[in-house]
Amino acid sequence: MSPVRFLRHALQPQWWAMRAFPQATLTRLEAAIADSERQHAGELRFVVEAALPPRHLLCGRSARERAVELFSQLRVWDTEANSGVLIYIQLIDHQVEIVADRGIDARVGHAFWESVCGRMQAAFRAGRFEAGALAALAEITTALATHFPPGADNPNELPDRPLLL
Repeated sequence: MSPVRFLRHALQPQWWAMRAFPQATLTRLEAAIADSERQHAGELRFVVEAALPPRHLLCGRSARERAVELFSQLRVWDTEANSGVLIYIQLIDHQVEIVADRGIDARVGHAFWESVCGRMQAAFRAGRFEAGALAALAEITTALATHFPPGADNPNELPDRPLLL
């Protein structure tokens, strides 16, 4: 692991994430997630982390490994239709990762998730955090609505509020 990377993560204050995702943006993202989940039987979690925890850095873990860990910890995998999707933003390393449950992943495939991540990263590089996140949510909503239309009973299984770590 690079000492420079470790220092960047260790010295980055948590409030830095709030610059990219201020309260008003989080509120709009929460509303977009709630609206999205009314259109399909999937569940979305949106997580923003300014820096990786020190133990992850010391082990040399990647943003992808952290996203998979959070997918498990937040129980995104534990949805009725196996249609949970975690969108993970790691700000220091400029990484976007999407981890999808086996039900939706089998239907849309890895290339779909990579293209959504790529468009989000391009928007974020241009400083358009809210627009990039909302566009990604719209794309994912379309995929989920196509493959997991809402049933008569469409419970909200996971919190809609974006999570800042």
